[in-house]
Formats: sequence, C-alpha cells, structure tokens
Amino acid sequence: MKIFLSVFVCCTLLILACQGTAEKKMPVDKYEAGKKSLAEIEQENPAQFLQAKANDRKNLLRQTVVKGEVTNTARIVTYKDVDVKLYFYSKTGVLLEEDHEMIYDKIAPGASKSFKTKLFTPKGTDSVRVEVVSAKY
Repeated sequence: MKIFLSVFVCCTLLILACQGTAEKKMPVDKYEAGKKSLAEIEQENPAQFLQAKANDRKNLLRQTVVKGEVTNTARIVTYKDVDVKLYFYSKTGVLLEEDHEMIYDKIAPGASKSFKTKLFTPKGTDSVRVEVVSAKY
C-alpha cells in the first residue's frame, strides 16, 4: 500500500510539474501589429542616425569659421533640411552662445554633406561643438 501511495504522489507531482512548463505563445497577428519597421524607426529618430562633426578657426576679420560634415548612418531613409546646432564654449568650458545652421540638401543613406558657416562669436570663444537637432525625411 505504501508503494502504491508513493507512486501515486510521484505521478501527481510529475503531471503538475509538466503542466507549469508549457510556454505561452503570443498570437502572430498581435506580434506583427506591435513590430515597427526599420524605416519607421529611422523616420522617428533622425538625430540618432545623423552624426555631425566640425572644426573651427578664425579668419582675418576675426570671424569664427566652422567647417563641418553631417553623415547619415541610416540604412533606408534619406534625410533633408537638417538642423545643426552649434555650441560655443570658453576655455573653462562655459557655454557662451548657441546658434543653428540649416543644411538644405538631401543626405542619402551612407552619404555625407559638408557645411561651412562664418560667425562673429563672443569674445573668449575657444571651442565649438555641433549636434544634429532635427531633420525631415
């Protein structure tokens, strides 16, 4: 009788354990509706896929000349009307001024466009940092 009872308990535990490990699968339609395409992701986040770099110098008129390049790292989307923000810093790292530069051109996936601007910056400007703020597709 003890053997029968122990076999019964073991079988019951085994059956209950097997029922708890079954995976619940998400319906395919629900998954497809929630999934975003690569193009949608690139269209929603242009600043994430556009990288800007620049260098600066002073000209004879004491203007700051900023030469830069914006590169499109996206795979599908072509961006246009790129808004680049320029930050001017002092030697101690204090933000002195901000300015915007628009690039009215198309930048295809994997391509780059250069830009150049001349500005009279505040006295004591030591460095310039650039970042892409927005763009259209």
